[in-house]
Amino acid sequence: MDRHRFARGPLLYAAGFLGLVLAAAGSMAGLKWFASHEPELAIAPEVTPVSYSQGEGPSLSGGVGWINSGPISLQQLRGKIILLDFWTYCCINCHHVLPDLAKLEEKYKNELVVIGVHTPKFEAERDTENIRRKVHEYRIKHPVINDAKMVLWRRFGVNSWPTLVLIDPKGAYVGALSGEGHFEKLDQVIGQMIEDHKAKGDLNLTPVKFDPEIDRPDNGPLLFPGKILADAAGKRLFVTDTGHNRVVMTDLAGKNTVVIGSGEEGKADGSYEQARFNRPQGLCLDESGETLYLADTENHAIRKIDLKAHAVSTIAGTGSQSQRSPLDRYAGPAKESALSSPWDLAMLPGEKALYIAMAGPHEIWRLDLGSDEIAVWAGSGYEDIEDGPARDAKFAQPSGLATDGKYLFVADSEVSGVRAIIGIGPKGGGMVRTIVGEGLFAFGDRDGKGPAVRLQHCLGLAYGDGRLFIADTYNNRIKVCDPKTRSVKGLVGAHAAGDTDQPPRFYQPAGLSVAGSILYVADTNNHLIRMVDLNTDRVKTLNLDGLSPPKLAPRRPTFPNAGTINSAGVQARPGKALALKVTIHLPQGYHVNEAVAMPVLVETPGSEGVISPEFPAVGLRLKPPTPEFTVDLPLAKEAKAGDAFELRLSASVFVCAEKSNLCMIKSFVWNLPVKFAADGPETITLEAPPAKK
Repeated sequence: MDRHRFARGPLLYAAGFLGLVLAAAGSMAGLKWFASHEPELAIAPEVTPVSYSQGEGPSLSGGVGWINSGPISLQQLRGKIILLDFWTYCCINCHHVLPDLAKLEEKYKNELVVIGVHTPKFEAERDTENIRRKVHEYRIKHPVINDAKMVLWRRFGVNSWPTLVLIDPKGAYVGALSGEGHFEKLDQVIGQMIEDHKAKGDLNLTPVKFDPEIDRPDNGPLLFPGKILADAAGKRLFVTDTGHNRVVMTDLAGKNTVVIGSGEEGKADGSYEQARFNRPQGLCLDESGETLYLADTENHAIRKIDLKAHAVSTIAGTGSQSQRSPLDRYAGPAKESALSSPWDLAMLPGEKALYIAMAGPHEIWRLDLGSDEIAVWAGSGYEDIEDGPARDAKFAQPSGLATDGKYLFVADSEVSGVRAIIGIGPKGGGMVRTIVGEGLFAFGDRDGKGPAVRLQHCLGLAYGDGRLFIADTYNNRIKVCDPKTRSVKGLVGAHAAGDTDQPPRFYQPAGLSVAGSILYVADTNNHLIRMVDLNTDRVKTLNLDGLSPPKLAPRRPTFPNAGTINSAGVQARPGKALALKVTIHLPQGYHVNEAVAMPVLVETPGSEGVISPEFPAVGLRLKPPTPEFTVDLPLAKEAKAGDAFELRLSASVFVCAEKSNLCMIKSFVWNLPVKFAADGPETITLEAPPAKK
């Protein structure tokens, strides 16, 4: 089935003098070359998209589960602009939309609500817990509906992933766009909608608050490890601790742990402690064993780690995602070249080059380490499964690489296939052949030979002793393949997810590497490293001694759309501390959401050194939250009668209506001059007026 949808239909918003038609058949730099998926015939033949011209109105009902929020309705969101993101977690184009959504959510935090509608392609993507894990891994903070039965997909007439649907503050359907690369178009339309609806007086500017999975406590040493590299000669193990934005190095027994990267999300070169990554994936070690290369996926970059100098540098990528057309057979200087979701790396014996599984444009790229030139090496850029000369062949989101030194093997995830590139070399004149895989919607869990085999979104490969090992990711299994006969059979694991060694159970493993007779597995959703003894097929979980999650710097809270309460001045009794009693009155029928910590920040504008450094500069987070609380504020030095300073206290409370899953952020800022006097009270009282419904 052709998944290259260049148009779904226009997003039309006409308001007064403005008539914007944002056609999906826009510029090459926008939507035109991006692949999207058409599942309705392959997944649910009975689906017939329903358009609003046929009489059905917008609704969020019909999902089988909600993530980051309980069920909410469009009626509860009346007054907000709603942006629905129809996505599925396997889809690389859907990944690319997420940063744009985050920017829109930040820019329009008071006016816009984004809701993800997860409509599945693969069987595994129908399960709410599987989606929950990916929502956490992808750092999605807005609500996500599990549209497992494709109810919302049909209701909104969607026919490709990703599709973005706009609903206005009155609950009316505005229009939709398919594909990625639409930030500027959406920004323009949403900005104009805000102006128009503010003028009409029907825009609700109170920010809403959800309870995202990403805010859950993270106490494990690893978080969604993506790839793994076992170095038998150096007796070392390298793991991309993807969720923690770092690389972990140990010996093969999991001891002598070294952490590369601060753990903070970002892109920064420098020492191990200074370096920053963003959801890194594939790893590759050069023949000297002194240089480790890293696919820094969300930074769209290739990083070089000098294992002797303990230093990280960027060798390819600009940090921005490439927007090139597949018609552009790109080649150029590596550091000046924009990449798109590099997912895995491989080196061939005797070559000073990196081969890159470039998942975004569905291609294999080659980086010449001598000349620092990077180029498309295999793949036409069009997403499908098609063999032939390397430059003309079609791949579908290549996500894993392995080599026997003669062939380059590719885990072609979206066609649930394994491909082989024959005749590899710097000129890219090889041929692509399919070992396993038949199409974008040909998947399952079946052993066999060649066309009889079915995998489900395989993400990782490893080669050893004449065998090719496959991370059959969505089937929760490790399989083994004879690439000569194209036969595949299960090795360890079962279709049902789990985390036990005996019997062996995995949860969406994504990375594999062989050292001697041991197969190392990055068991992604279990946040574990597993070892498979290839002589006995027994599985053991590797304990990483001394490894803990990164200690990230706390972030200063914000208080959006806060109501300001100014005081003419208060008196306080001299001493070493101030007691601040805060009361926030809630309207009848509303309560505080006890699941979300309450941020409180105390400052002294214009006066430094008043508050003791023992008090956190980024404020407090009260849990459980309460509308009445007391802050004991230690002072840097004992206050005497006559001392004075300006005090500011900011707080946010998340207010929910009874029998509702929608919570609003009510923020308040108190500004009050404080003067110490002998007869002043021991406690200063601050009160907020009742929050409006």
